[in-house]
Amino acid sequence: MGVTGDVADRIDPEVRARLEQLRALVGPGGLAGIEDIPERRRRQAELAATVGHKPRPEGVEVRDHAVGDLLVRTYRPAGLAEPAPWLYYIHGGGFVVGSVAGDDGKAATLALDVGCVVASVEYRLAPEHPYPAALDDCVRGLRWVLDQHPGPVAVHGSSAGGGLAVASVLRERDEGNRLPAYLMLVSPMLDDRSSSRSALVNTGFGAWSYEANVQAWRAYLGDRVSPYAAPARAHDLTGFPPTYVDTGDLDLFRDESLELARRLMWSGVPVELHVHAGAIHGGESLAPRAALSVRARSLRVAALGRALGAEPLS
Repeated sequence: MGVTGDVADRIDPEVRARLEQLRALVGPGGLAGIEDIPERRRRQAELAATVGHKPRPEGVEVRDHAVGDLLVRTYRPAGLAEPAPWLYYIHGGGFVVGSVAGDDGKAATLALDVGCVVASVEYRLAPEHPYPAALDDCVRGLRWVLDQHPGPVAVHGSSAGGGLAVASVLRERDEGNRLPAYLMLVSPMLDDRSSSRSALVNTGFGAWSYEANVQAWRAYLGDRVSPYAAPARAHDLTGFPPTYVDTGDLDLFRDESLELARRLMWSGVPVELHVHAGAIHGGESLAPRAALSVRARSLRVAALGRALGAEPLS
């Protein structure tokens, strides 16, 4: 499924330039045309070193913690006073790619920019570990973070990580457990049906596509579909913490993000919603220095600082 020219022409120019670089490295279809998951993992690892890699900044203490057989990596800025605010970080990757190490630089930078401890969870990936493996890991990591820190904890999830963040809150709410104080969702992946207008139109740009989305959901779900697997299917969103929703007007997940924000507001949940003109799914990772990317990050960092009562250390 390709993209029409008029939609492609609306992509932010700095992001579009990076897309052209991606196509030069991978081919005309970019990563969007890769259907084989092992090949997608290999090519994304290669590209991380040339297009999307963000090195870990200095001034951050990094520690790995074993929560049973689960890895949680913490990033603590030097000089951070106690009691320090905490942020639980769930990486993206469509449930099939991504890792703590792959988002190392992003997590460490977030710790400095917000002024908090960031805890990043190494959840298991599909198809080797289908639902509910990733959700089980994310919930276990969240409980560990909440046990470590009695004060306010925010959760940050992007793409599939955003879907897992929502699913984790859903499950913990339903089980009567302590919830985080704040939820930050960046282009969350929520709906396995992939039938929205944005899913059908905002595709084929080169980083993530309708076809890749369908394949990733199939790998994750197997034959098990529930609101904890695909949170767009949840009927009741009452009791959620204040939530920040961030998407692009050309994002594949725009419509499911907007629908979630609308339903949260209907449920009485405070919601801050941002839709960035010219932004596509994965565009910020491709072009982190673009003015659009910098502006979106600054809004998120400011919101996290307010939610956690934190001061930046960068």
